[in-house]
Amino acid sequence: MTKTRVRARLMLVGVLTAAAIALAGCATGVEPMADNAPTSMETPAASEPMAEESPDAMAGEPSATETAEPMAPAEGAYVDYEDGIIAETAGPKALFFHATWCPKCRALDDELRADGAPDGLTVFKVDFDDRTDLRQQYGVTLQTTIVFVDDDGEMISSVVLYDDPSVASLEAAMP
Repeated sequence: MTKTRVRARLMLVGVLTAAAIALAGCATGVEPMADNAPTSMETPAASEPMAEESPDAMAGEPSATETAEPMAPAEGAYVDYEDGIIAETAGPKALFFHATWCPKCRALDDELRADGAPDGLTVFKVDFDDRTDLRQQYGVTLQTTIVFVDDDGEMISSVVLYDDPSVASLEAAMP
């Protein structure tokens, strides 16, 4: 076998190993390209009925829901993060830094969807790949990080739930 073929095979093994680590472990510190596919939290499920248009909408007038101020989530909710939502939400709050490509994040996300957030705690799902500003603000370097914040968005404490991504672990970590 020639030296060129040996080098090519070694390069291929290296690339395949890096890809396997990124897909399986996701805690390597390597950030893959963002997956722009919408999550089920961002779009309604195919089985959910579409909202019917009101007569006002058909006449070109804004409906009551279009003109109303957005409502803050109730305590104990699990919702997507939006700028300004922390100040609008009462009670204890936590930011969940979630990556769609991370199996540990998906496990916690699935459990939060199925069982809900711990009583009274509002959990905001933050896109780990897109919200680098928030990652820098709170010093987040790994997905599955939970940052507990006060009403002003100041960090109270944080925990990484990578080893046990469960609602029980989230509840145990609450300040």
